[in-house]
Amino acid sequence: MERLPCVLTIAGSDSGGGAGIQADLKAITMLGGFGASVITALTAQNTAAVTGIHAPSARFVALQLKTVLDDIRVDAAKTGMLFSAPIIEAVADGLKNKTFPLVVDPVCVATAGGKLLQDDAVEAMVDRMFPLADLLTPNIPEAELFTGMKLKSREDVFLAGRRLLDMGPKSVLIKGGHADSLAVTDWFMRPGAEPIPFMQRRVDTDCTHGTGCTLSASIATGLARGLDMEAAILRAQEYLNLALRAGYRLGEGGGPPNHLAPRIKERARETVLAAVDDLGRRLAAVPGFEALLPRGRTNVAVAVPFADSFRDVAGFSGGFIALARGGVDVIGYPDFGAPERASALLLSARMVLPEVQCAMTLRGGEGVRDVLAELGMEVAWMDWEGRPEYVDGEGHGFEEWGGLEALKSHPVPGDVRVLGDPGGTGREPAIHVLAENVDELLVVLRKITDKLVGNVDEM
Repeated sequence: MERLPCVLTIAGSDSGGGAGIQADLKAITMLGGFGASVITALTAQNTAAVTGIHAPSARFVALQLKTVLDDIRVDAAKTGMLFSAPIIEAVADGLKNKTFPLVVDPVCVATAGGKLLQDDAVEAMVDRMFPLADLLTPNIPEAELFTGMKLKSREDVFLAGRRLLDMGPKSVLIKGGHADSLAVTDWFMRPGAEPIPFMQRRVDTDCTHGTGCTLSASIATGLARGLDMEAAILRAQEYLNLALRAGYRLGEGGGPPNHLAPRIKERARETVLAAVDDLGRRLAAVPGFEALLPRGRTNVAVAVPFADSFRDVAGFSGGFIALARGGVDVIGYPDFGAPERASALLLSARMVLPEVQCAMTLRGGEGVRDVLAELGMEVAWMDWEGRPEYVDGEGHGFEEWGGLEALKSHPVPGDVRVLGDPGGTGREPAIHVLAENVDELLVVLRKITDKLVGNVDEM
């Protein structure tokens, strides 16, 4: 078996399992590393509070570190909670001749509010650990503590980064999670280089316990696997963003990110492909379903949990077509990654309605609109005429922009299960039916078909 790169975490233990050593080892394992550990403190901690801290002697911390390094080839390391000046001194002495990259996460306060760095340890952290860091990863409160500044603007962040670099680390990543913004921007800075923004869409969640630990451990794992610093940061950000979207509550306080999220997505892929295949066969058997299909081809889109790209959405490689003699033909096979209109709409809708897993594109027109009204289905209409200049009719830019804007502007987005495209010059009107699962989608499509065919028969 190929050797796994070893990532050493030097940090405190979280008895609640969401942060510290526990979060580090989960992230390291999920991203393809072997985790080794040096425990600097034991915390009595849950999701709501830190009720106690017990630290081993600095001598025993030093012994843990020496014992690991004497026997195991470490490819990268990270530090988290170091707690006291003597422990910082012991760790710094043990790492002074290191031959691997080191990420220093200068942990000061737990998400639950407990203080994790003693007052007399701040100076030791700056003097002994910062010069050893290949990357320093403070959040905004930590950057303010170590620089004595208040960070209220981008220029403040840049100045704080320069001050931190003057303290000895080779590079600094000031994390933007505490900033009030729609996106989270982490600023990466090196001496003599322009700051580089690393942006991710903000996740609306209180499951943020252990985010700093997870990010720094993930960056260290990327470095251990041979990525350069920028690539390691980006990969770690993407992993953390996914884990936050999959986060869940464990107790009374905020929960942790879900470190298993990539595995959950991967295991769901086979199930989604089977569901698409089954849906195709069942829809092809619905009498009159061809009346709902637009000219040319259309498709269904089914997403894995926490989907965020076309790679996570499955449909048919060819799609559905209405046959001239009546009936429907399903072309191709279930597959991921086809950039269909339905996939673009589904991903767009999930930004507002994360519970939605499925979408299918149908023809628009007055008959279909009347049926939707009769069935009491709430429609959010996209604004073809009001689209910005950068959104044209090519590709799927209109769906990506229009679906999100239609839901954001709707008074009750949660009631919407249909997104309407009014069409335009050379563009056929369409509707996109949304559902939480394939069974619900099939039921809705049958209702629309039955009503539409019945209305036609009555004419």
